[in-house]
Amino acid sequence: DELKKSWGLDNNILFIKGPSINALKAWELHKGHKKIRIAVIDTGIDHSHPDLKSNLWFNRLEANGKDGVDDDNNGFIDDVYGWDFVNDRPNGADDHGHGTHVAGIIAASHNNEGMKGVMADASLMSLKFLSSKGRGSTVGAIKSIAYAINQGVHIMNNSWGGGGYSKALEAVIKVANQRGVVFVAAAGNNNSNNDRRPHYPSNYQVPNVISVGSFARYGNRSGFSNWGKKTVHVFAPGSKIYSTFLNGTYRSLSGTSMATPFVSGILGLMIAKQGKQVPRKIRQRLIKASRKSRLLLRRSVSKGRVDAYRALVMR
Repeated sequence: DELKKSWGLDNNILFIKGPSINALKAWELHKGHKKIRIAVIDTGIDHSHPDLKSNLWFNRLEANGKDGVDDDNNGFIDDVYGWDFVNDRPNGADDHGHGTHVAGIIAASHNNEGMKGVMADASLMSLKFLSSKGRGSTVGAIKSIAYAINQGVHIMNNSWGGGGYSKALEAVIKVANQRGVVFVAAAGNNNSNNDRRPHYPSNYQVPNVISVGSFARYGNRSGFSNWGKKTVHVFAPGSKIYSTFLNGTYRSLSGTSMATPFVSGILGLMIAKQGKQVPRKIRQRLIKASRKSRLLLRRSVSKGRVDAYRALVMR
């Protein structure tokens, strides 16, 4: 069964119902929609992965146009699936694995193969700014965000961090906010307090930024996860998360990088069911819908962990 390895979606610990995002109940209400565009700003996506290929964003004008021509006049030639800002070429194919893993958590197809994403249907845009070694530049991040804004995404998944405060990066996140785009960001894996030691981009004080910490299978904060009573908004599953990997494979990885796409997927379900809203309101609803937890009480704004079902029914 596709769900047995995905405790973040449905968590049964020795016949006891453990903490998860409550996905099965949420799916009774909505499973997502191809119209929901989510930019995976990362190491790229493996476009040929059997669990991802049907949920990739697809630039029809470029796909149906002429090779070597900028058919949609957006300044990028042949960008069918997105762009690779590391090598300045089309499509952002993954040569590392991190972005493919993140993409699967958001929206691996519900096709009885491998695993299930939080969303059964979505359009995942592949924006590569991190190299095969997982390194990237602030300029690459800014270009990726600008590209995603121009292509009308609803959500940006940012499972990355580091580099300190950047006025230019903050400015483009503010533009995303003005355009109604939610910016989901990993809180970081330094086991430290983001209220005292800011972690960027998750610490930018812009209303569309949602900072995500990681909890483990029994509901406790993952040992590596950053926290912050005022600056980390929510917690999601991030320890030993099974998802898609390179060349059609699957792998378990841990990090706030894995928690972040759970939140992006929940937001995708919310927008698919409730329609587009101002990012600040979406963030408020997600926080309000979180389940309070004694284990996470002083660790985030929400005082608990995300709940997909409650996020879909809460008014």
